[in-house]
Amino acid sequence: MPGTNLTRAEAEARAAIVAVDSYTVDLDLTTSDTTFRSTSTVRFTATPGESTFIDLIAPAVASITLNGEELDPATHFADSRISLPSLAAENELTVVADCAYMNTGEGLHRFVDPEDGEVYLYSQFEVADTRRVYAVFEQPDLKASFTFAVTAPEHWHVLSNSPSTKEAAEGSIEIAGTARGVARWSFSPTTRIPCYVTAIVAGPYHEVPGTVESRKGTLSANVYCRKGLAPYLDADVILDDTQKGFAFYEEKFETDYPFEKYDQIFVPEFNAGAMENAGCVTFLEDYVFRSKTAQARVERRTVTVLHELAHMWFGDLVTMRWWNDLWLNESFAEFASTLATAEVTKYSNAWVTFNALEKSWAYRQDQLPSTHPIMADIKDLEDVEVNFDGITYAKGASVLRQLVAWVGQDEFFTGVAEYMRKHHHANATLNDLLVELEKASGRDLAGWSDVWLQKAGVTTLRPVVETDDAGVITSFAVRQEVPAEWPTQRPHRLAIGGYDVVVNEVGDEVLERVLHVETDIDGELSHIDELVGKQRPALILVNDGDLAYAKVRLDEASLEAAVEHVSKFTDPLARSMVLAAAWDMTRDSEMPARQYVDLVLKNIGDESESTTVLVLLRQLATTISLYVHPSHTDAVQAATAREIWRLMVAAEPGSDSQLQFVKAFASLACVDSMFDTVQALIDGKIQIDGLTIDTDLAWDLLIALVSGGRAGEVAIELQLTKDATASGERRAAHARAAIATPEAKRTAFDALINAEKDLPNALQYETIAGFNHVHDLDLLVPFVDEYFGALRRIYSTKTNEIAANLIEGLYPVELAGRVPDLQDKAFAWLEANPDAHDALKRLVSEGKDGVRRALKAQAADLAYEG
Repeated sequence: MPGTNLTRAEAEARAAIVAVDSYTVDLDLTTSDTTFRSTSTVRFTATPGESTFIDLIAPAVASITLNGEELDPATHFADSRISLPSLAAENELTVVADCAYMNTGEGLHRFVDPEDGEVYLYSQFEVADTRRVYAVFEQPDLKASFTFAVTAPEHWHVLSNSPSTKEAAEGSIEIAGTARGVARWSFSPTTRIPCYVTAIVAGPYHEVPGTVESRKGTLSANVYCRKGLAPYLDADVILDDTQKGFAFYEEKFETDYPFEKYDQIFVPEFNAGAMENAGCVTFLEDYVFRSKTAQARVERRTVTVLHELAHMWFGDLVTMRWWNDLWLNESFAEFASTLATAEVTKYSNAWVTFNALEKSWAYRQDQLPSTHPIMADIKDLEDVEVNFDGITYAKGASVLRQLVAWVGQDEFFTGVAEYMRKHHHANATLNDLLVELEKASGRDLAGWSDVWLQKAGVTTLRPVVETDDAGVITSFAVRQEVPAEWPTQRPHRLAIGGYDVVVNEVGDEVLERVLHVETDIDGELSHIDELVGKQRPALILVNDGDLAYAKVRLDEASLEAAVEHVSKFTDPLARSMVLAAAWDMTRDSEMPARQYVDLVLKNIGDESESTTVLVLLRQLATTISLYVHPSHTDAVQAATAREIWRLMVAAEPGSDSQLQFVKAFASLACVDSMFDTVQALIDGKIQIDGLTIDTDLAWDLLIALVSGGRAGEVAIELQLTKDATASGERRAAHARAAIATPEAKRTAFDALINAEKDLPNALQYETIAGFNHVHDLDLLVPFVDEYFGALRRIYSTKTNEIAANLIEGLYPVELAGRVPDLQDKAFAWLEANPDAHDALKRLVSEGKDGVRRALKAQAADLAYEG
């Protein structure tokens, strides 16, 4: 945003002048409800006589002292920077400031628990919000040692990257009507780490003491959450996952865990899934499950725990120089955590989850007009903010998996281990890693890096099969199709599988693999001679095993077999891949949307993988709302809801599918008889064996009634009295914004866009979701012009996180096919705003492309006569 950006050129210039030794940071969290006192002392070397700046975002700066000389804040502090003139070879800078608590999930976030009035704080610094808490050289290559001290209410837990000692301090503070004493926590110095993984977490958190065994001994590993969630915190499961991760990573990386402890804290109103603060990891508190949840979410928590743990080595110990290597941090952690999940936890089918969830995200992102090479060109901090995307995480991890298949897993980790040994506590680049992988594997990776990391886009692999009259394959090839915008042919190491319907030992028909060929694909057409002369199987799957990153198509015969038999696959990964291919064909308008709906409904009842069910239900909802032609939407949605209810009733009592189906039914309910059923579930007049209407399911059902016009503010307030918690307030915000009246939509839109004070990030997220939760899309039409008119203001006046959430979340993609000139409005805005920041124009372009894709799919669906 204005005055807070930092360019790569500026960062490189500063790093050429400055090297940082240490920070001493003293925070007083007892000064007020809106600000806290921050005193930071920075010791650094510099080129004598040069000038530079240090970063700080604060409402007020009390003093700046450089090498014993006072600098006037009025002249030296502006635009989030403190100018530092005439540097010496050895420098000491002390900055005293009043910094602001945030409610956006950035900087030092402050949350007041509605249950008891207690205050909870946590820091979130990535990408560049450390400067909201103390004066800092805010760039990843200026690593340093950090020593923190914190003054806070004595009944709190205060956590940072290192262990601490606590002693009483003078003074008192009133919290929630109770006078509390004050204490001071002093933390031991850290090793050299980047500033964005430093952390402060403070509040009356519930603590579960724990330990983990490392190669260097027993380490403290406590687990924390808000007091109100304490009954639901399954710390034993989290610590078990953590211990397995410690053993796996220390063996693979051949490097001891690099820090003194490993705390894991589940914090309120968190924007992401988690953050890899060194030795002090923060998680979204939704990962503490207060109600029964889909097993997919429990599995995802395990992957997230292991993802953040991987960062302790890859990111925290060895750190990127600049944010253009952000992808390597996140891709490596995503790949390593999925591998660890599959190999050492009970979720041995983690690669099925990866295919269903992560790869679908990557393929979607990679087909947007804003797609970019995995190694993105990050010119400034605002570029970074919009690159936490499916390319950086999921495509990068997919490509790393392809690399491992090519060089060999043992060779890959041998190279990684050597990379850790050479660059620990320092900064490194992609090239530093490739050098070690080349040595370990004997492969030349320069060409691989060029086509996979420095070129954007996703290719499509399509089988080209010829057979004789007896069904014997006479010719087999794989055609690689490239997008016109990114015409890059890539090499792929993959397998081709053949599947036939057979009768198993208990007399059931199943779809089993009957042939399997591993091969290399390169160029436009690759002939696979090993398959010539073999009997053609019913279904041929290119990229069997999902090692390659590419969209896959089925030939006509295989597609017919898939539609008829996809639920009969004995291999859940093959089943997931076929379903993913069908979804991608639907998005590309090659499969009519109503045909995809039929395919999912025919097979989802037999699906055994929780994440596959979760993803299919999401894709089903998207298909109905965006890709089915509007003239058919109402009928398709009603028919789908009825079939989902039937599947729910038929599901095993108490099963994961039963829970997911009832939630999906509530979301899809669209006619009076369905709303009657939802009301009967709430009232207990309909009872389903194995199904308990717990707190979160009760909210799901109520929101269904609200969006359907069958309940309103009175019912919401009644439910909130039963669930007077922070979680309840978030669900109530969603429900209020979902009320099916023009007045309620206006209230929600104004709270998001036009209010003097922004909603806290978590309430903003729920309000956006509720605003878009409609059956009558006419309710949203009046806000289209106002949305486009407010874009510049939103982007310039709100923080990066809040602005991106609003611009993306409120883009009127649901109105594709309903507002005839919707695309014209987007084109007109882009044409009228050529000087807008690239990050803002990217968000608008992505929304416009979502509408383009929907319109094309709707046209294909309209022509469908099935």
